[in-house]
Amino acid sequence: MFKNNKIISLFSGAGGLDKGFELAGFDTVWANEYDKSIWQTFRYNFPNTFLDTSSIRAVLSVNIPECIGIIGGPPCQSWSEAGALRGINDERGKLFYEFIRVLRDKKPLFFLAENVSGMLAKRHELALNNIIKLFQESGYILNYKLINASSYNVPQDRKRVIFVGYRKDLEKKFIFPRNFLKSLTLNDAIRDLEDSAIPAKEKNYTNANDCIIPNHEYFIGGYSTIYMSRNRVRTWDEQSFTIQAGGRHAPIHPQAPKMTFINKDKRIFAKGKEHLYRRLSVRECARIQTFPDDFIFIYDYVADGYKMVGNAVPVNLAYALAQQIKKDLDLLDQQHESKELASSIK
Repeated sequence: MFKNNKIISLFSGAGGLDKGFELAGFDTVWANEYDKSIWQTFRYNFPNTFLDTSSIRAVLSVNIPECIGIIGGPPCQSWSEAGALRGINDERGKLFYEFIRVLRDKKPLFFLAENVSGMLAKRHELALNNIIKLFQESGYILNYKLINASSYNVPQDRKRVIFVGYRKDLEKKFIFPRNFLKSLTLNDAIRDLEDSAIPAKEKNYTNANDCIIPNHEYFIGGYSTIYMSRNRVRTWDEQSFTIQAGGRHAPIHPQAPKMTFINKDKRIFAKGKEHLYRRLSVRECARIQTFPDDFIFIYDYVADGYKMVGNAVPVNLAYALAQQIKKDLDLLDQQHESKELASSIK
């Protein structure tokens, strides 16, 4: 019944979701990503996946391969708590409807969509309820949940909303996997990288040819008053702050002491220890996002490396969700085969 493992990926980014699903046994045969600064990275890491680089609005569903699942993270900036919270009224927010359009046309067995926690804000309640209704009217039994990636072998405090739907004829509701007991820390994730990071070149050009460890370079430049308004350092025994899609606001490496409190809107680097304060490197952020070290990010500007890493779904989180979907489909397949066998005996 479900013998193939072919899925398609929308708003793919660098491929965090795709990598997690690949590790769980799925095969992304077709992906769509409009941001040209990402194309080289995706193609390098997924050489067997066809990458469509058109705007999803221009892609006809008939030109998308048949599949058993659709995964993706429609752009989140318009829902973000750090942004303007324009939500579905923003052009980027409306891209959620494109995800639903493809879902309705392809009718796969399942879908998974990821977005920021900000979409659960009270001001987005009507829009969220409309999205839920559209998923259900598309023929899917939906479950969604606000989860913290830190509960799924990710050394980072990162809250995201996950939507998972199974086609109604499967008569199955997705149940989110149980949390893992051990919380990974910065020590677990990046301690072995401590001494080999190098600063980006002037104007934050990449040092790609000089990095001993690929992408192990960090953003240089001053720190804004916004950045200095709160502590940006987590210790080795803690989990990372959320990895964001930009180098300028990357967390500080845990080798540094926590920043000194001046007042509620101002902190400074500990006096005499200023040399210890540097931003986490692109590779360190990738480790915290649980990308394997052989996943290479290709860019000219270091900022683009941080963007790709920060916008991604952590690989371990994607893997945990994909594993559960795989288990569910395998069980449904076994039940279907048992019914067919029983029918043939009669």
